[in-house]
Amino acid sequence: MNKLINETRVILIGGASHTGKSTLAQALAAQLGCNYRSCDKLARHPGRPWVSAYGKAIPEHVVRHYRELSVFALFLDVLSHYSQNVIPQVEAIVHSHASEKSTECLIIEGSALWPVFLTNLVSKKGVKAIWLTASNQLLQNRIKHGSNFFNVCENEKHLIQKFLHLTLFYNKRIREEVEHLGFICIDVESGKSTLIQE
Repeated sequence: MNKLINETRVILIGGASHTGKSTLAQALAAQLGCNYRSCDKLARHPGRPWVSAYGKAIPEHVVRHYRELSVFALFLDVLSHYSQNVIPQVEAIVHSHASEKSTECLIIEGSALWPVFLTNLVSKKGVKAIWLTASNQLLQNRIKHGSNFFNVCENEKHLIQKFLHLTLFYNKRIREEVEHLGFICIDVESGKSTLIQE
């Protein structure tokens, strides 16, 4: 196990929103003495459609985005954003870090880590990847709790529901993609890995 950790320069953790990626990544980083980075810091798009903890209004472009696009259009739009604006940065970071043996290992997490975008990276020596998935019920509970769903107006509820449906669709597609590619996928409720990459 120690040999595997020592040989691993970069760990990528993907999954839909609210599956616990940042919690796991930060805990692993602390336990293994790794650096931690979130894809959200690289290029966020466009954010969650609810009021932040600081009470700021939802930005108009975010309202428009969730109100006007269908769930499938939202899905395609976010994948396009990830492939154009996030993945090239992730690739540069991984290539740089994986080749530099003197640095600490690095853990990168985010929804932008779509499985098919990472096939070349995961095949590199020193790079490992896992994806987290969850049941629809768990994701619904987390999103409704985090968004204060039951205490907001109907217009805001509609936006949150759109985000929830997008998340459920994204989670389902990640399961399918990971299974097809033979990558590691962990169900956050059972802790079971459905497929293991050699």
